[in-house]
Amino acid sequence: MTTTISRLYDNYSDAERAVRRLEAAGVPHSDVSIVANNSDNWYGSSTGKVDRDRDGVDDRAEGAGTGAGIGAGLGTAAGLLAGLGLLAIPGLGPVVAAGWLASTAVGAAAGAATGGIVGALTQAGMSKEDASRYAEGVRRGGTLVSARVSEQDRARLDTLLNERSVNLQDRSAAWQKSGWNGFDDASPPLSPDDVGRERELYGAGTRGR
Repeated sequence: MTTTISRLYDNYSDAERAVRRLEAAGVPHSDVSIVANNSDNWYGSSTGKVDRDRDGVDDRAEGAGTGAGIGAGLGTAAGLLAGLGLLAIPGLGPVVAAGWLASTAVGAAAGAATGGIVGALTQAGMSKEDASRYAEGVRRGGTLVSARVSEQDRARLDTLLNERSVNLQDRSAAWQKSGWNGFDDASPPLSPDDVGRERELYGAGTRGR
């Protein structure tokens, strides 16, 4: 029997490390997924350039000597992160994503009553309340990592995702204090400035730093 484990991260680099830990622990990359907010276009739309520090140089080239680039430690064309691509998901706007959850979200947007990302997460067995929180976290600038794992491995693999992950209950409580009452995929995505303010509020700063 399989189950889905998920975490939200304020920084893409933390999510990237979580993906690597899962793959190093033996989870097939076909069972891992990542969905990252791209409102500030850190992942270039025309060239596929990855420029999280906004210095005009592809981070993968910068990281070649330090092991910090996307895909570092995964081999030349191996692993989930080698398959990153640009998508638009209702309510989230532009995202950089790879894996089964992103594919399901795009399909769910076309037909599921609960909408794209929430529909994909609830289809994977998550409660609608938690799915709404994760979706809102991505909408506000975060990165979601999800993995399909066996029930017997859940506790062990769950622990791998905890490092630097967001306490979703506390975070959503803060949103509720400011009037949030659930993710709505019909709402317009946040602007880059709004996302920047969200990241500053929680100390995330520039993605990837």
